[in-house]
Amino acid sequence: MAVGGDGTVNECLKALIGTNVALAIIPIGSGNGFAYHFNIKRDLVSALKQFNNNNFKLIDCCSVNNHPFVNIAGIGFDAHIAKLFAKSKSRGFINYLKLCIKELTYKAQEYTIKINNNNNKLHAFAIVFANASQYGNDAIISPLSNIEDGLIDFIIIKKFPNWKIPFFIFQVLKGKTHLSKFVEIIKSKECEINTKNSFVHVDGEVKELSNPIKVKVLDEKIKIFVPDEK
Repeated sequence: MAVGGDGTVNECLKALIGTNVALAIIPIGSGNGFAYHFNIKRDLVSALKQFNNNNFKLIDCCSVNNHPFVNIAGIGFDAHIAKLFAKSKSRGFINYLKLCIKELTYKAQEYTIKINNNNNKLHAFAIVFANASQYGNDAIISPLSNIEDGLIDFIIIKKFPNWKIPFFIFQVLKGKTHLSKFVEIIKSKECEINTKNSFVHVDGEVKELSNPIKVKVLDEKIKIFVPDEK
């Protein structure tokens, strides 16, 4: 049982890849995106009571340069924020949002991306590697993600005017990111990225990786307990 947030879940799943052991989650972290994807309750007692009526699923697990992740990873603005947030003494969604607003001068970066046998050069605010749907606290970056389909949703957030950022944040909080004209979503089993700025967050934990950055779905599934939907 992982008692914590997405970082704790990530640490636990590393030991479970390729095993038949199921992972249960009690979400008491700062974001809890992976737990909230499965509608695990936010209240501790309620979350524990859900285990009286639960089932298990076999879900996809992914990796970035051999670093496993199960929820969300990415490069660009969200990795930049994750790096700063890790150094912050203040936690919680409000402080995370304040940090995002403070860093709105962040410039779109250039990436060379190889995906589905196509090579493209592009400028992007961020490229999100989504296995599940949200960062946490109901900030849904990938509303179309299916954690059992064997595919990663690559969310390419294109360069857009700063004055449109509040509207984009509203779309994220309402789970309508896929409707934005500044977002392109590509589903694929793998992707290769080259960039000068190689800081990547993996389930919220920041890592500096070497090029090329290779993102893929692993062959092994992970078994997790989830609340019974019936």
